[in-house]
Amino acid sequence: MVRRGSTKEKILLLLVGGITLGLSRSPRGYFKILRTMHKAWKEIDRRNLTSSIKALYRSKLIQQNNNKDGTTTFTLSSEGKRVALTYNLDNMTVEKHRWDNKWRIVIFDIPEKKKKMRETFRFQLKRLGFLKLQHSVFVLPFECRNELEYIIEFYNIRRFVRFIEAGYIDNELDLKHRFKLV
Repeated sequence: MVRRGSTKEKILLLLVGGITLGLSRSPRGYFKILRTMHKAWKEIDRRNLTSSIKALYRSKLIQQNNNKDGTTTFTLSSEGKRVALTYNLDNMTVEKHRWDNKWRIVIFDIPEKKKKMRETFRFQLKRLGFLKLQHSVFVLPFECRNELEYIIEFYNIRRFVRFIEAGYIDNELDLKHRFKLV
C-alpha cells in the first residue's frame, strides 16, 4: 500500500468530491458536498500542497493534463479512484473474519489541547467496532492495521498512537462475549 499523508488524502478526496458533484442530482446533496470540499480545501497546508501533488503524481494516483489555455488539470487515475473510494473515512469498516486469537489494542495519548481530535479519534475507533477498555485504550479481535493506519495518517496523529497485537488479555472471556466470539 502506498503511504499517503493527510494532505494527499484530502487532495484525493477533493478530486472524488468533484466526480461526486457531477453525479449529484439533489441540490441538498450538491451543497453538502461543496461545504465538505470547501472545508477540506481550507485545511490543506499550502506549503505541502505542491509536494503532495508531485508525490501523488509519482505514485500514479492522479494524472496531470496540460490544457491549451496554459492551465493544468489534475484528475484521479483509475488506481486513485479505487484508493479514494476504498478508504472513504465515512464508509470504512473492518472485515469480520474467523478470529485468529489475537487482540488488536490501540493506546493513544492525544494532548488536552487537541481535545476535539481526541474525541474524533475515539469516535472513529468505536465506529470501526473497537470496544473501550479504558479512556484511551481500545480493543478489537479482527485485523484492522490498514484501516487504523489510514485514520492515523488522515488525522496526522502518528506520534500519539500505539498499536499492539496481543495473544492474551486477563478479561478475555468477557471480551469474547462482547464481540460474540463464543
